[in-house]
Amino acid sequence: MLDHRLSAASHLRARDTVQDPRFGSDARLAHAFFTRAGGVSTGIYRGLNAGIGSHDEAEAVHENRRRAVHFLGLEGAQLATPWQTHSPDAVVATEPFGGERPKADAVVTATRGLAVGVVTADCGPILFADPRGGVVAAAHAGWRGAAGGVLERTVETMEGLGARRDRIEAVLGPCITQANYEVGADMAETFLREDAANERFFAAGATPEKRQFDLPAFILARLERIGVAARFVGRCTYAEEDAFFSFRRTTHRGETDYGRQLSAIALA
Repeated sequence: MLDHRLSAASHLRARDTVQDPRFGSDARLAHAFFTRAGGVSTGIYRGLNAGIGSHDEAEAVHENRRRAVHFLGLEGAQLATPWQTHSPDAVVATEPFGGERPKADAVVTATRGLAVGVVTADCGPILFADPRGGVVAAAHAGWRGAAGGVLERTVETMEGLGARRDRIEAVLGPCITQANYEVGADMAETFLREDAANERFFAAGATPEKRQFDLPAFILARLERIGVAARFVGRCTYAEEDAFFSFRRTTHRGETDYGRQLSAIALA
C-alpha cells in the first residue's frame, strides 16, 4: 500500500523543517523541528507523521522517521524517542531504544551520531545543547510537564554527563500559543496558588470561567529561572494547519486521531 508513495522524493529539504540559526550554524550539532511536510502519511495524518503511538500505518511512520534521521545526516534507526507520559522524567540514551521504549519525557545523550527526540502536537518540544561539553537533549513539555519539573530534570541529567549549565542553550520549537490555548479558570488558580507571579501567563478568556494560557512564555520563564539561555521559534501548531499537527485542533473537529511532529537533535 505504501510502495507507490516511495517513488516521490524521499529526502527532506531545509524548508520542510524549522531550525534555530545558532544551532544550525554550529558544525557540532544537527537538529530540526520537523513539520508535516515531506512525509508519506495520508488522510488525517497527511505528511511527516512521526507518532509511533498514532493509528497511522506503521510502515508510513517508519518511513517518515527514516527521512527525518537522514536529514540529520544519520543513517538507519539512529533515533531514540521515549514513551511520553507528561512526566518530569529524563533518561540517558547511548543507542536507539530497542523493544519497549522507556516511559519518560526527555532524552539526553553524549553519544555522537545518535539523535534524541520527542514528538508533539501542541505541547512544547525543547532541544538542549552544550556542544562544548558534548551533551544534547530533547524534552516534551506541556503545562503539566513544565510545571512538574521536566525542564529542570533534563538539565540536571545533562550535567550528570558533563554539561555545564552556563553553557547549555535551549530552543523551544513550534507549540500552541496563547491566542489558541483556552484553559479553565481552575487551572489558572492552581498555578497562582503555587506562585502569584504566574498570573502573567494568563489572559482573560471568552467567558469568566476561561483563561488563555501562554505556554511558550511559561516554558521560557522556567528555563530562565534555572539559568539556561532559551529562545522560542515563534510558530503555533494550532494556527498553522498546513505546517503542523495539533491535538487541540483535532479535538475541536471531532477527528478520531492526530499526527505528531518530531523534534530531534544529535551531536554530529
